[in-house]
Amino acid sequence: MEFSIKSALGFGWETFKKRPWFFIGATLLVIFIYIVTGLITGLSEFALTGDPENPSGAGSIIDWLVSTLINMGVVAFYLRAHDNVEKVTLGSLWHPHPFWKYFATVLLVGLAFVLGLLLLIVPGFIALLMFLFASFIVIDRELGPIDAMKESRRITRGHRWKLLGFVLVMTLVNLLGIIALGVGLLVTIPVTMLAFAYAYRFLSAQAGTEPVPVDAALKPIS
Repeated sequence: MEFSIKSALGFGWETFKKRPWFFIGATLLVIFIYIVTGLITGLSEFALTGDPENPSGAGSIIDWLVSTLINMGVVAFYLRAHDNVEKVTLGSLWHPHPFWKYFATVLLVGLAFVLGLLLLIVPGFIALLMFLFASFIVIDRELGPIDAMKESRRITRGHRWKLLGFVLVMTLVNLLGIIALGVGLLVTIPVTMLAFAYAYRFLSAQAGTEPVPVDAALKPIS
């Protein structure tokens, strides 16, 4: 069985329909946390410098660290939702471990993407597709950044053209959510995130990866 964009998006939509208000609530909660974080860091900058036009940089660092925590929780939440949508809870959004491995992975993947863009652009997108699931792997299996990037490269091998189409379609779906007065994002964000979780699980299984995660918090709920 081959990976397909239709099957991933279909899984996202069907899973969303099982608990639509729960996923909408989770999305609103994440957005609210992002907004509060932005306000706190903005106030912190103003308290330190007294001039919002000349930030100290401390607020940006705090914002980056908090955003990393939020993103870790989002990845863990949607992996859990993929594995057992009936039993996933909002508590899965709190997943602070392994913070530094995740932080370093995102940083390295970002650097690889930027360097690739500088090398005639195309290598940047190749790097993006190769390391597309590195952050998922860190949360799911607690691998270090280099091992997670290697594993992402392994499971995406032979699927990168299809993954390019997948990423473009998921981006288009969220753009449609923005066009729908922004409210559509409350549906499109969970649907596309569930599709990403499906793609990761599908390609991992196809590549012969051990299906039981290292992290006890993400083991299947019985």
